[in-house]
Amino acid sequence: MQANRFRNNKKKIINDPIYGFISIPDEFIFDVIEHPYVQRLRRISQLGLSHLVYPGAVHTRFQHVIGAMHLMGKAVSVLQKKGHEITDREKRAVLLAILLHDIGHGPFSHALEFDIVKSVSHEDISAYFIKSLEKTFGSDLELALTIFEDKYNKPFLHQLVSSQLDMDRLDYLNRDSFFSGVSEGTIGSDRLIEMLQVREGQLVIEEKGIYSVEKFIVARRLMYWQVYLHKTVVSAEYMLIYALRRAKSLLRNGHEVFASPALSFFLKKDVSHEDFGDADTVLENFAALDDYDILQSLKVWSRNTDATLGFLSSSIVNRRLFKIEISKKPFSLAKIKGVKDQLLKSGNFSGMDLDYLVFSDKLMNKAYNQKFQNINLLMKSGEIVDLSEASDNLNISALARPVEKYFLCYPR
Repeated sequence: MQANRFRNNKKKIINDPIYGFISIPDEFIFDVIEHPYVQRLRRISQLGLSHLVYPGAVHTRFQHVIGAMHLMGKAVSVLQKKGHEITDREKRAVLLAILLHDIGHGPFSHALEFDIVKSVSHEDISAYFIKSLEKTFGSDLELALTIFEDKYNKPFLHQLVSSQLDMDRLDYLNRDSFFSGVSEGTIGSDRLIEMLQVREGQLVIEEKGIYSVEKFIVARRLMYWQVYLHKTVVSAEYMLIYALRRAKSLLRNGHEVFASPALSFFLKKDVSHEDFGDADTVLENFAALDDYDILQSLKVWSRNTDATLGFLSSSIVNRRLFKIEISKKPFSLAKIKGVKDQLLKSGNFSGMDLDYLVFSDKLMNKAYNQKFQNINLLMKSGEIVDLSEASDNLNISALARPVEKYFLCYPR
């Protein structure tokens, strides 16, 4: 099917709570937005189960990708004004790349990323979706995928999509801050975009933007601990992970477990990269999967005859979230066994598999990763310097070091 058959829409305007009116820049891009793969993002929550802590945090991936595309348009205009050649085709492709960068997210975004499918990241699944859309929309999507996968001869275009200071992060920090009500996440995205420059094909920030970048790094750190890794959010999302794992185990052992056709497909089968590459069936089932499949299942599972699945599911549905302890050191096996013994003695958990009710893992917050596409500053002298070396804010060097915490979660 030829792409030009889809170019039949007038330009549209979307009213966004963060930026006001967003104009869809291209009729072709509007047609891509209208595709069911993209519309599905309306049914994928941006912040997983964070709304159980911050009731306003019910925004979706769809809102985020539209916002990120809006910022991308601004960034391209700034770079063009500064004399960098970005053709109309490249502009459309990078707008499509950012629009589709999250299309591979599964239900509740990051919460179930490696439990719905096995060892396949949402970025990889996004690439499979873009390849599929290319069959419908043509070569514009081919160039978008090339940029998305960092295979294009202008690396800065990929860095605008995915780097330490990309349009993805600039949007989600302000958006997540707005909807959660956590004001510490607010950043000056307009100022940061105005400070963008390109040197030797790489994205850099002009020296006068250093304080805006510092605020961006600190804001990201604060949002991780206050929202993304808030201990109650972690408790809820791990409960969801273990409910899904329990359902999967029961189903594979012959027990009757309710699931929508799309969810049932992934509960019964461990899906790997090879499966995505070999069959459209996998992608179509993934495209049919969203938050509603999981929510409906949890409601039904809360009455399942399996006590473990029933308890986990009803606890999530009714917000009876597990207690969570945080430590700088891993919890010992003796500590975990002690918690299980206490639960057994209480008599409230007879017939339940405590391996699904008591769990421990590690949390990591790294606001600035110097080893992954570090943020470079373009000094007035023309020298390129890493942010942590140029900053007079001593916190930047500290923020480059990862902070690890461990948690232990169990029923109250």
